[in-house]
Amino acid sequence: MAERTILITGAAGGLGKTVVSFFLDKGFRVIATVREELEKKALGTHPLLDVQVVDLSEEEEAQSLVEESLRTYKTIDAALMLVGGFAMGGVADTKGADVRKMIGLNFETAYYIARPLFAQMLRAGKGRLIFIGARPALVPSQGKHALAYALSKSLLFQLAEVLNVEAKGKDVVAHVVVPSTIDTPANRKNMPDADPKTWVTPSQLAEIFHFICTDAAAPLRDPVWKVYNQA
Repeated sequence: MAERTILITGAAGGLGKTVVSFFLDKGFRVIATVREELEKKALGTHPLLDVQVVDLSEEEEAQSLVEESLRTYKTIDAALMLVGGFAMGGVADTKGADVRKMIGLNFETAYYIARPLFAQMLRAGKGRLIFIGARPALVPSQGKHALAYALSKSLLFQLAEVLNVEAKGKDVVAHVVVPSTIDTPANRKNMPDADPKTWVTPSQLAEIFHFICTDAAAPLRDPVWKVYNQA
């Protein structure tokens, strides 16, 4: 099988490190983005790993990353947008600035990567874009407690739908994976009374991300993956 290339943003996070390692083990070339030089060192080295320090909230930096990566590797087969953040707050507590902050973190960082990559994938006739959704964006009873977060994540579902309409007839598909609580050290610390056995592990999510990138997932269209476990 020819070497495949995947771009993974947020690679140094609690989920990202596991996912990067998983794809390297599967023989993928991994272009991993981090925000700081220290995070780059934390990922270590690997013959198939290319770690880039970039601020994805800046559209020009994201565009340059994609362009330089394409010059180096010619094609990018898949992109996994893991950069994101969370904030609590209902309508009464959520100001416009709070909404803009969450949109910048959860939507714009994904859009700035997906937009130029989508154009390349259309030219190539194939590709996978994987966005990370959120249950509060689908379930109003949860979204009301994290309004800005839910609104920002809802845009990713809409973006995926639009991209899939535009890519109709080609093997280019945008997926949205919706995990419940992810079993990371940070979440265990922040929710000490919760039962992590009901959560989703980074390894389980990595398996799903990898399946999406295989030929077996080619027939899927407009896919939304609800990965809730028992949470």
